[in-house]
Parts: sequence; C-alpha cells; structure tokens
Amino acid sequence: MSNKKAFIFWGGWDGHTPVQCAELVKDMLQANGFEVEIEEGTGALARAPLTDFDLIVPIITMSTIEKKELTNLLSAIRSGTGLAGFHGQMGDSFRNEPEYQFMVGGQWVAHPGDIIDYKVRIRDVDDPIVAGLSDFAYRSEQYYMHVDPSIEVLATTVFENTEFEEINGVEMPVVWKRRYGKGRVFYSSLGHVADEFKVPQMRTLFERGALWAAR
Repeated sequence: MSNKKAFIFWGGWDGHTPVQCAELVKDMLQANGFEVEIEEGTGALARAPLTDFDLIVPIITMSTIEKKELTNLLSAIRSGTGLAGFHGQMGDSFRNEPEYQFMVGGQWVAHPGDIIDYKVRIRDVDDPIVAGLSDFAYRSEQYYMHVDPSIEVLATTVFENTEFEEINGVEMPVVWKRRYGKGRVFYSSLGHVADEFKVPQMRTLFERGALWAAR
C-alpha cells in the first residue's frame, strides 16, 4: 500500500515565516508516513489532478490566486482531498476570494493588541483532535475572525480588556473542522510564526487536525 501524499504550497507575507513553517509541516507529515511535495506560490495548483493528493496545506498569507488555480483547489477538496492549515497562512491567504473563504470556514479580520497573552479553551473535549488537552495559556496574535456558523468548533478564546470595548467578552473560535463536499477541512488560528510550533498544544492540535483532514 502506497503512502499518503501531501502537497504544501507557501508564499505571501514573510512575517509569517512561510519557508520555515513549510519545512516544519513537511517534516511532521513525513514522520507520519506521507510523501510530501512542496512548492513556492500558487502556480502548481493549475496543474491537474490535485486529487492525486490526500492532503493540501496552504502556507501563504495576503496573496492572490488565479481563477484556474482556485477552481482546481476547490474541486480537489470537494472531491475528497483534505485541507489543513493555520493562522493567516490559511485564514488570510486570499482576501479577494470569498469562494476560498467559504471552503475554509472563516477569514481573519483583526488581532487587537497584536502579540498578547490569552487563553485557549478546549470546547469539544470528546473530539479525538482535542482529546486529553486542557485549556492552555498562549502568547501570540489573538485572531478575531468572521466565521461560518456551520463549522464544528473544537476550541475558542475570549477577548478581554481590548481597546475595542464592544468585543470584550466575545468568544471566538480558535480551532475548527468542517466538511466541504467530500473533503475534510481543519483550521487552527494558532501559529503566527514557526517558533510557535514549539508550544506542545499548538503542535499537537495541528498535527492531529492534519491527519484527520487527510483522505
């Protein structure tokens, strides 16, 4: 039986350390038995068939995507290829593409206070992706997102003492999963830079989520 195959494409804003993140995710997937292809930019998405891959991981922020590339990506996920990603590298990849955001289940819109200390609250304790994990402290950008009400929320955070009084007390999804056609989609808003993979809970959440998403 052949190994599962994953494709990582990276690019966009350098502040999210896309090269380092892509290498970390590649190593993680290879350790789980995946054959991994990795390329810069979105150009490879135009080739067919992306359905040869069991998992696609975008690691690209504030970028653009051509119509054919997006169509192929959406079609592959709807056909059963998995999608997994984190932070702005998947939640703020293509601001001008609502079809992409519809697939992901959300879109970044703000991170009040920039790098701050906040708490991640495990919500669906019975789900295997978060099983055994407890609420934990985290230091990073606390993402405020516009989210699809159909997502299955696995972890949340509460905004406190922000400069925007109107959002204080708001509970916001941090980790979720969803279906998109026959495909599984996993997202975590944790992971501003590659160094955050040193936080055990962040790494565990993404690794479990990616493995769940894979076909």
